Amino acid sequence: MSRLDVFIDRMVSQRACLDFAIAETAHLEGPVFELGLGNGRTFDHVREYVQGRPIFVFERAIASNPASTPTEAQTILGDVRDTLPDALARFGPTASLIHADLGGHNLEKNVEFARFISPLIEPLLAVGGLMVSSDRMYFDALTEIALPAGAVPGRCFVYRQDGATG
Repeated sequence: MSRLDVFIDRMVSQRACLDFAIAETAHLEGPVFELGLGNGRTFDHVREYVQGRPIFVFERAIASNPASTPTEAQTILGDVRDTLPDALARFGPTASLIHADLGGHNLEKNVEFARFISPLIEPLLAVGGLMVSSDRMYFDALTEIALPAGAVPGRCFVYRQDGATG
């Protein structure tokens, strides 16, 4: 499979999983967290389709397309290893949807980072909330759920908070 094919599978899967998660969490009131802005494409997609919920973007430094850049009030700058614990203190377990696209091209480093960051993400999610990730995550209490139609296995992962948080 070419790198182009892998990229296309990832983008198609990301959109299918985000659209599914947005619809499944529409009844929740909590904020939506976008972990990693990059060019801003997924932020722009989420901003287009999420209604009535605040959206916050966690990023080290903003380098997105100007048309896909969050406002200053929507932006939480810094390393997620620091900003996620701060977000838990600020928001509690209220996030209705969390999307993370934080990995790079080194698969071993992606696994190591996912193992480190999973316990920082898990307590942020409200009961019934969903986590969509481009990498497999390592949660204790979240349930991995089946991918929606159109998503390619292994290119995106969806997790749900079924029980009480904390």
